[in-house]
Amino acid sequence: MYKWLIPAFCVAGVVVAGGSAVLAGFDPAEALPGGETATIDDHGKNAFSLPAPGLTDKQKTDFVIGNSFFKKAWVEAPSSTAARDGLGPHFIARSCGACHALDGRGAPPDFENGIQAEQPMALLIRLSIPGQDAHGGPLPEPVYGGQFNNDAIPGVAPEGQVRIRYREVAGRFADGTRYSLRQPSYSLTDLGYGPMDRRVMLSPRIAPHMVGLGLLEAIRNEDILANATRQAAEGRGIHGEPNWVWDAPSGKTVLGRFGWKGNVGTIAHQSAGAFRDDIGITSHAFPEQTCTARQKDCQAAPNGGQPEIDVRKMDQVILYSQSLAVPSRRDPQSPAVLRGKKVFADANCVSCHVPSYTTGKHPTLSAFSNQKIWPYTDMLLHDMGDGLADGRPDFKANGRQWKTPPLWGLGLIPAVNGHSNYLHDGRARNLMEAVLWHGGEGEASKQYVLKLNRQDRENLVRFLESL
Repeated sequence: MYKWLIPAFCVAGVVVAGGSAVLAGFDPAEALPGGETATIDDHGKNAFSLPAPGLTDKQKTDFVIGNSFFKKAWVEAPSSTAARDGLGPHFIARSCGACHALDGRGAPPDFENGIQAEQPMALLIRLSIPGQDAHGGPLPEPVYGGQFNNDAIPGVAPEGQVRIRYREVAGRFADGTRYSLRQPSYSLTDLGYGPMDRRVMLSPRIAPHMVGLGLLEAIRNEDILANATRQAAEGRGIHGEPNWVWDAPSGKTVLGRFGWKGNVGTIAHQSAGAFRDDIGITSHAFPEQTCTARQKDCQAAPNGGQPEIDVRKMDQVILYSQSLAVPSRRDPQSPAVLRGKKVFADANCVSCHVPSYTTGKHPTLSAFSNQKIWPYTDMLLHDMGDGLADGRPDFKANGRQWKTPPLWGLGLIPAVNGHSNYLHDGRARNLMEAVLWHGGEGEASKQYVLKLNRQDRENLVRFLESL
């Protein structure tokens, strides 16, 4: 069993000067976080599932087809449903939508009376051993590969089971109010192919919500790198770093933008990689299954063609993933939200969660070019302290670093997905717990929040819920 626990800068609407932050006023553009061409007003169950309004008619058609291949289940080969066969041999889910339910955020498995009631689906476990592969990425565990898959088609052994345990970590705000954080530990049991390398490193990753991904692709490299320069000049202990990663579709090293460690550079790579690793569906970018030399039953299993999803359908899934619209803000000018916005700035959260950008030119979605957007991310890696460390490197990211996630759509996760689990593994049960897990470069901001009175804590949460 394996177990692991003084210069002045303008930061997108917030002026940072002399070590303090002041609100520069409400910008009407904030109401449209996805810009004029990729914002929608739906705030209900389907808030994350609608196409950007600026798509062309042809792109809207491709969006619908891509949606179908994203959400409908794949089946084992051979099958009369030839366009959707090839599931596995190993897999976690039968469709992309099984993890990204309603294009939203996944959650850890349910617990009943303190006992894990099911195997995780929307939470996966990355595996590696010390060293790097040919492209500078993580070196897969020799027997189980780069990801632990807990399901398989008939005749093939699942790789094993994932077990999660939590312990409560108590704390207090400065005013004496108590809180408790949920600290997870992970075990891999019932291993299907024998023991793992004793040096194995694990990293849990929850499926994030999908909105605005094409807009994030359109942010200029120089604007992302400028965030790191500014943070270093501020001298407040924030020093973001870019991740540089291998992009299989283009065959070159690019700036990492996606994944919890910025370990993926494009939505084309993210989509094709998830099809192979999570569902077992090969594509032009990833034509080979991930069966290792020890997994003879996996190697001998039938396939659904070579590749199992063709270039055209893969491109439609990529477009679908790129062009999901961003929901508009809710009550962005209410007094509580505006006060919470000022608390967010005064706590220096804006140094990493950079509110706004103007996009550059998107290579395929012209509607996403030159748009003022409000994602609240710097797209950089940060040391988040011991509490969140997974101890596993991923390209240039070390075992304590995570990419600043975008915050748009954050407040609608309960409406879409029926839960309020946050952070990279869903350990935080609400937004305040997510804040209180910040350490390392986020420690000073956390300490600021710990000193807030109850009303300003509530205002901060109201602001985050409005995004």
